[in-house]
Amino acid sequence: MEKICLLLCRSGDTYDISELAESIKWKGRKGSAARSLSVSLADNANCRSNINVTEGNQLVFKYGKNELFRGMIMSQQQGSGRKMPVTAYDNGIYLSNNKDTFIYENKTAHDIFIDVCKRFGIKYSDVAGTAYKIPNLTKSKTTAWDVIQDALSQDYKTTGKRHYVMSSKGVLSLVKRQEKILEYMLESGVNLISCSYKRSIENIKTRLKILSDEDTAAAFKKDASLEKKIGIFQEIEQKDDNLSDAQLGDYINETLKEISTPEISLTAEAVGMPEAISGMGIYVRIPDLNISSKFYIDEDTHTFKGGGHTMSLKLNSVNE
Repeated sequence: MEKICLLLCRSGDTYDISELAESIKWKGRKGSAARSLSVSLADNANCRSNINVTEGNQLVFKYGKNELFRGMIMSQQQGSGRKMPVTAYDNGIYLSNNKDTFIYENKTAHDIFIDVCKRFGIKYSDVAGTAYKIPNLTKSKTTAWDVIQDALSQDYKTTGKRHYVMSSKGVLSLVKRQEKILEYMLESGVNLISCSYKRSIENIKTRLKILSDEDTAAAFKKDASLEKKIGIFQEIEQKDDNLSDAQLGDYINETLKEISTPEISLTAEAVGMPEAISGMGIYVRIPDLNISSKFYIDEDTHTFKGGGHTMSLKLNSVNE
């Protein structure tokens, strides 16, 4: 059984408050800038952490030899129950809590990621390169997180490659998703406690039409084999004037590929594994449901309590 270590960094000093922690939840989700750590601490005259949320106190959470979380305490509560719930966020919070106007021309998504980090003094390293130069990206009075997500979305729809932002030991990184597949099997009868499996075509589209400013078709593509099975479901979009003909072709190919894929999702309760976090890929094997494939983690909640570690995962199967 791995040992839990919870450190409080306050006024330049570090204190081990592991014995005050009654339960810990560490979680994140796709589309969220920061991961969070929620801790229920004992709080009475004999056991008190002396946390002051307004002073920029930090929490570091380690499980065994591995540091899982480092971030700033953003909220605390106290009352007659002699408990103090506190919540901390990693440095991804600076992306969602900083606004500005952003103007970029012929910049890649990784160029934009680096510029945003420099603009707000956020530490970064290990930036995966992205090939597509976005002709123009202008975002007025919006968050740093929003502009990065917009850039990554445009890169994906043109190249078919997904990237995501992650934080480790107080440093942000831009990571290519396909490179982050865990050598770990989530398997019924081994480490899977319970699960729920869903397949849906409620939001599926079989064809995509992109319209020009004059509302004429600038590009069109359909999945003929899929239409033979389920009929026609069409989506329309307005053309981005910054896209060349070649880029428009790449864009419509990748976008139709995405929107014509059925939703295949899985929720699972399992024995905890610290590496299983949002953005990572994981292999799943459930013979009773005829599942044996790769899924990506959209949302994760890890619970540490009473010496145990369990996790709740929301996963999706993506046609990469």
